[in-house]
Amino acid sequence: MKLTPDLARIQLLQEFHGVLSTIHPDRGPDAVPVVYAITRDDLVGIPIDKVKPKSSTRLQRERNLSADPRAVLLVQMWDQHEWSKLWWVRADLQWVADPEPEESTTLSGLLAERYVQYRDEPFTDVLVFRIANLTGWSASEI
Repeated sequence: MKLTPDLARIQLLQEFHGVLSTIHPDRGPDAVPVVYAITRDDLVGIPIDKVKPKSSTRLQRERNLSADPRAVLLVQMWDQHEWSKLWWVRADLQWVADPEPEESTTLSGLLAERYVQYRDEPFTDVLVFRIANLTGWSASEI
């Protein structure tokens, strides 16, 4: 069954990780696993952290967003044995290149609340997005 935007948002808020897809200028879709936080006014924050090693100080997703600010966050529930529990949510995102300082601060705080690994804010930046559209599907009523 198709999820309403409100139900899709609830599912998005309840999960802790998803896949962020940006658009690489040459290769096309470029997907990476991410964690995220969402504000009440539909801003999404995805950290650039110092917890995991990075090959560069500027990640490919940042370079992709500079070329094309559109992105998608896909979150899903998968149960190999019980397909009646399956659902997915797709958030179409627009990157906010120069967020207001309070937006970044709010999202940093939400990330620290959601993930114990970020309690001391070990990230160099927070990518800020605005949700442009929410859609989703569920195998059964949520």
